[in-house]
Amino acid sequence: MFGMPAEEPRPADSQLVRAIGGPGLTANIVNSTIGAGIFALPAAVAAQLGGASVVAYVFCALAMVLFVSSFAMAGSRVSLTGGLYAYVEVAFGRYLGFLAGVLYFLTAILAISGVIDLIAGSVGGLVPPLATPIGRFLVILCLLAFLTFINIRGVRFGARAVETVTLIKLAPLLVFIVAGLFFIRPEALAWPGWPAGDTLGRSVLQLLFAFVGVEVALVPSGEVKNPARTVPRAIFIALGITTLLYIAIQFVAQGVLGNELATAGNGALATAASRFLGNAGRLMMLIGLTVSAFGWTTSDILSSPRILFALGRDGFIPKWFARVHPQFHTPHIAIATYATIAFALSYNSTFQQLAVLSNMAVLLLYIMCCLAAVVLKKRDVRCDGAAPFDFPGGGIIPIAAVLVIVWILAHATREEFAITGAALVVATGLYFVRALLDRRRA
Repeated sequence: MFGMPAEEPRPADSQLVRAIGGPGLTANIVNSTIGAGIFALPAAVAAQLGGASVVAYVFCALAMVLFVSSFAMAGSRVSLTGGLYAYVEVAFGRYLGFLAGVLYFLTAILAISGVIDLIAGSVGGLVPPLATPIGRFLVILCLLAFLTFINIRGVRFGARAVETVTLIKLAPLLVFIVAGLFFIRPEALAWPGWPAGDTLGRSVLQLLFAFVGVEVALVPSGEVKNPARTVPRAIFIALGITTLLYIAIQFVAQGVLGNELATAGNGALATAASRFLGNAGRLMMLIGLTVSAFGWTTSDILSSPRILFALGRDGFIPKWFARVHPQFHTPHIAIATYATIAFALSYNSTFQQLAVLSNMAVLLLYIMCCLAAVVLKKRDVRCDGAAPFDFPGGGIIPIAAVLVIVWILAHATREEFAITGAALVVATGLYFVRALLDRRRA
């Protein structure tokens, strides 16, 4: 009656606690989406589109509606820990599931390393004694140790930390928007005409960084209450919040700085805030940048280590990665390992170095998940017999999403394709080596 089961019983997942409700998951998605990028991207988009920058935001939002609709369809049918990786693995089997998991892990671990490096630099700028090599070491160590501790203590602690930091990180952005509305110059928002297709496509490809993050927040699906209902609702509420916030930020920054926004760089919002709030406004936005980056890190530490748990659970990496703490019921080894790798990489990673691989990997992961949504719907896969998220005509949404992603990828460079292709080749080699070793042992 209910079609194929969503997944085979997985003992490791049964030890996890379903403690993440709607508010917690929504906050996690918002926190995973709104990171340090929104402080720099307004200037980058303005440099390409000028007063027409809002068009790129609208295109990204519409594209994300297609993407998250597909994620909601898949997420309401598969409740295993692993998020998009689990959706792909259930739909297409172990090989493509493994590729999805590797793409996600590489993107996540490199991204958090870059963000931690940014946090250390920001803290050093605010507190000069911490700008030394020893100070930087201590900032990174204390940050990761603290986040590892609260997440091993229990998913409830991690989710509450995310909710709290989300509210704190939104405060300076909301002050920026509300106060800045009174200082907008109408002439600074003059419409320059519809942008050229190539320019718009490249801007969307770049700006998409500000919108991705849903895939991070959905990894702990095995710890979400009533996923068939909670996942879709949280996804759409979070997308609505972030889209309105982004457009308002761009509107105020463009209206205050005008053509200067295109050359303002990473400190664009701080520069704009200084025009109407003085030095206090500049300091507020610089602190906001640090807090926002920290908030993104709290969400990532809550979610991304679960991909190691899922890969260990499914036998792609040693099984001990899937061990669950007997008292706190959290994947403590996966969390500690993830934090350790992030600590090691944080000294050599930057946003610029990570942008190419992260962007391409995320989009390829999105394609796989959209196609997984089609397969899961066709097989009528359901989790715990619950009615999955669906609506009339919903079957064409994932296909439309794939076409949009292909259009966005068409504006990528050869270098971007080469780096991503190399990552997939290495992942494929690792998969078949593991399969060969398993056969010999059998």
